[in-house]
Amino acid sequence: MPGMICGMRDPFDPDSFIVRAEIHILGIEPKISRTLELPITLNLAQLHEVLQAAFGWTDSHLHQFNIGGLIYGAPEFDEDGLSDSRTFEATEVRMIDLHFPYDPEENPLTILYEYDFGDNWRHLLRLERVAREESAKYPRCIAGKRSGPPEDVGGTSGYADFLEAWLDPEHDEHKAMRRWVGRKFHPETCNLDDINKAIAKAMRVSKGNYRFRRESA
Repeated sequence: MPGMICGMRDPFDPDSFIVRAEIHILGIEPKISRTLELPITLNLAQLHEVLQAAFGWTDSHLHQFNIGGLIYGAPEFDEDGLSDSRTFEATEVRMIDLHFPYDPEENPLTILYEYDFGDNWRHLLRLERVAREESAKYPRCIAGKRSGPPEDVGGTSGYADFLEAWLDPEHDEHKAMRRWVGRKFHPETCNLDDINKAIAKAMRVSKGNYRFRRESA
């Protein structure tokens, strides 16, 4: 069987393993979370597209990955050098390039994914390598809790205020918030079928890169 050595999985064969990512948005309780399973050949630009689909974001704002203090993303969005850190090209780093501990007793690899620097949505990713299922299609979402927040709601504090109004029919802003967010939104909803359809579409459209890039002048 491919990827096997003497009945054991070959740790150097990328077809033998995938990456399981336990992800939640920091600063919100109860947690808004997703469990994703990712091909080990996935690059960080593709991971961005998967995260956008998994949490229901619309890719309307800037983002970055922070891995051990190094920043990865689309460098062309910081051509003016406004960021304090250099932004490295996300398409050049794949899951297989990251260092995963082999000892299950060690702390898992963690990545910080930041989206919308105004609202400052910070997603903590805890990554581990696990055996690949022969018949499974990756990437996929296998578990999740709660709906992602609406875009431009004002970050974690704004989302708390929004929920207070959305949940209370007596609140002065209740009707306005319900109209603004639309009838399909419910804070406790997490539909895995819809998420996986969105992930499949994002992967198909992105074609190994970001769907939206800004050309350098």
